[in-house]
Amino acid sequence: MSWSLTVALGARAYPIHIGSGLISDPDLYRPHLLGSQVMIVTNETVAPLYLESVRSALEGYRIDEVVLPDGEQYKTLEVWNRIFDALLQARFGRDCTLVALGGGVVGDMTGFAAACYQRGVGFIQVPTTLLAQVDSSVGGKTGINHPAGKNMIGAFHQPRAVIADTSTLATLPQRELSAGLAEVLKYGLIRDATFLAWLETHMAELLARDADALAYIIRRSCEIKAEIVAEDELEAGQRALLNLGHTFGHAIETATGYGTWLHGEAVGVGICMAADLSARMGWLSEGDVERVRRLVASAGLPVAAPNDLCADRFLELMAVDKKVQDGQLRLVLLQQPGDAVVTGDVDPNLLRETLDSAAC
Repeated sequence: MSWSLTVALGARAYPIHIGSGLISDPDLYRPHLLGSQVMIVTNETVAPLYLESVRSALEGYRIDEVVLPDGEQYKTLEVWNRIFDALLQARFGRDCTLVALGGGVVGDMTGFAAACYQRGVGFIQVPTTLLAQVDSSVGGKTGINHPAGKNMIGAFHQPRAVIADTSTLATLPQRELSAGLAEVLKYGLIRDATFLAWLETHMAELLARDADALAYIIRRSCEIKAEIVAEDELEAGQRALLNLGHTFGHAIETATGYGTWLHGEAVGVGICMAADLSARMGWLSEGDVERVRRLVASAGLPVAAPNDLCADRFLELMAVDKKVQDGQLRLVLLQQPGDAVVTGDVDPNLLRETLDSAAC
């Protein structure tokens, strides 16, 4: 069974296709290819598994490829430039299409390259990790990391289509599967309490890779994200809710060195920290906080920050965040499970209490 959703952005609307075996279906690619030139961008882990399937689906087009090293630590300006080297060496024109075959790192780098090459070309997302299928492949956020801050260099550039083949999750390491679940939990916490309750009772099936359960969470996550992106494409307001746990989590990733913690692992801790701060502000009960921690832990994710990451270092890193406005840090917090808010009105003493307790 497969589903197709639409990200409603007017003339730039695009489909999200979800199902098993989609990666080799040529009919899902062809409507979104402007010219005959296609550059597949992938990495050393994914290429041996799925590159030939995508090449077969694109038979009849002029296909080139660039294979990047695998890992968040390679989401850099230097590695990103290899995509341009490949495009220019192959003399690709403005009607070319890039295909991002891989997880969130490949998708972000490919999308950013597509936004910049000859001032903008088309690209298609073919996500192969759970995190990418439920989150990063949808919405047009693209970019690379800087040593001082994660995803601080980038652009909004929407894909022409997202092709999420659920069968690729069979080859995903268990740690990566858990990392993707952090983003799924986020959707329930910010907008859908019923979905959150479903996750609580079906986590065992998800960790065991039950096909129907995985297909459901991918579809529901994409539905929620598509709704929010259609409401606020450039994150002027409500789209910032999608960053629940991310300001804390990005600080952990930057402090520990990109790639040491997976993005979803850091976000899982960040979600617990956001719940803790929400309780200190009087919004959540202690029972709610424990519920969040229990759910994050049940997904196989950490719930505590690194022991050596002190409050002062957290604050220093969080100051380099895309949600900072006029020097004021804005955080996504929970008024109740299923209902989140973006606020800059946070008592700094309460924030420090949360940061001090994060590694406990």
